[in-house]
Formats: sequence, structure tokens, C-alpha cells
Amino acid sequence: MRRDHHPYWVEKFAERAYSRLAEHFIHPQFESLGREPRFVGARYLDLRGERLSAGDHFHVYATRELPVSFAVDPFEGGQGRLRFGSHCIVAPGVRIRSAISVEIGDNCMFAESVYITDADWHDHYHRIYPGKRAAVTLHNNVWVGDRVSICKGVTIGENSIIGAASVVTKDVPANAIAVGNPARVITELDAAAHKTSREALFVGGMPYQAFKDEFDRRRLAGNTLLGWARARLWPDTRS
Repeated sequence: MRRDHHPYWVEKFAERAYSRLAEHFIHPQFESLGREPRFVGARYLDLRGERLSAGDHFHVYATRELPVSFAVDPFEGGQGRLRFGSHCIVAPGVRIRSAISVEIGDNCMFAESVYITDADWHDHYHRIYPGKRAAVTLHNNVWVGDRVSICKGVTIGENSIIGAASVVTKDVPANAIAVGNPARVITELDAAAHKTSREALFVGGMPYQAFKDEFDRRRLAGNTLLGWARARLWPDTRS
């Protein structure tokens, strides 16, 4: 189908049902979780470990084809930790592994199939779990592109962007765009320029849920249950 034929009321019913499922099965697995989280495709979200936390308006999208996985494997006194700030968004296919510490600031955005790890998990000669470890830190408002890998010991500065398919093995400064394997800075952003972030969706304007409801109402306007069934069972070039 070329467009979404769901009636608006079906969309909202499913949204509320998935939200209740997430409250029961997903929320309790976080050490702490801020206000109004959203887990779309919660059944395709794999959480392992105890020291996992996220701030306000944490949005995660997972699919059957691209599940999302967060794993905290504590060693040496339980140091492993994965912590997200507020207003972060995680796309399908993201995998994050922590043996010591992965700290993610506010307003960070992760495109599909990003991989972040703070350990090698095996050394060249000593091939026993977990290998060498070094904390990973992403400061506020970092944008991580599709299929990026971020390796142990990396710090990425505020407002920086990591281009698609890059492998980040060394620190990236603030206000920079880095690409490649290994990733290198190719340009710098104007540190003084005004920058918007995901926080603008939640602060100072229409509440996010009201904004989304209005967007869905316009997007699905005119859809009917019969039309949805017809498009599913007898699709044609107009679908």
C-alpha cells in the first residue's frame, strides 16, 4: 500500500494498547525512567541488565525486522551502566552494549542500526569475555547516522553529527561533522549559530501528544474501516 489506510480511531486504539503493554512489560525494567516515554514496537525491544535509565520523553521505535537491544553487563563491582538523557530518540535496529559505562546526553538522536559498545568483548590473545573496556560518552544534541559504530573509549562533543556508516574509534569534538572509517572531522559547525533540538517538541509549545494526535488526524482524514479492509485485501494502483 502506498499510504496508510488506518482509520484514525484504530490508530489511537492501537497506540493506547501498546502504551499499556509497555507500562507493564518495559517500564519496570528501567532503573529510572522519566516522564512520558514512548516505546513503539515494544515486543521487539530487548532489555538486559539492571543499570539502565532514561530521562523525560524517551522515544524508542523497534520493528520485527530491526529489533532494538540495550544490554548492561556489569563487571568489577557492577560498573556497567547505560544512561540516556531527556528527549532522546532511538530508531529501529539500534544496539547498545555496556560493560562499564555508556552515558548519553539530552536530545541525542540515533538513526537505524547504530551500534555502540564500551568493550571489545574479546581480546586478540585473551579471548575471554569482556575484553578491554573504556567508557563511552555522547554529550547533548548529538546526531548519529544510519549504521554508525561507536567504539569503546569514545567521547562525542555537543551538537556533533556522525555521518552514515562511519566507525568512530577516537573522540569527536563539539560542533563537528565526522564521517568515514575510521571517522574523521570533515567540517565544523558554527558554535554561535542558533540550533534547535528535539526538546522543542516538548517544551514551550503544544504538548507532544496533542501535536501527534492532530498530525495523525490530518494524515488519516477520510479513512474508513471498510476502505482499510479493501486496501488490505484488494490493493490496486490507487492504494
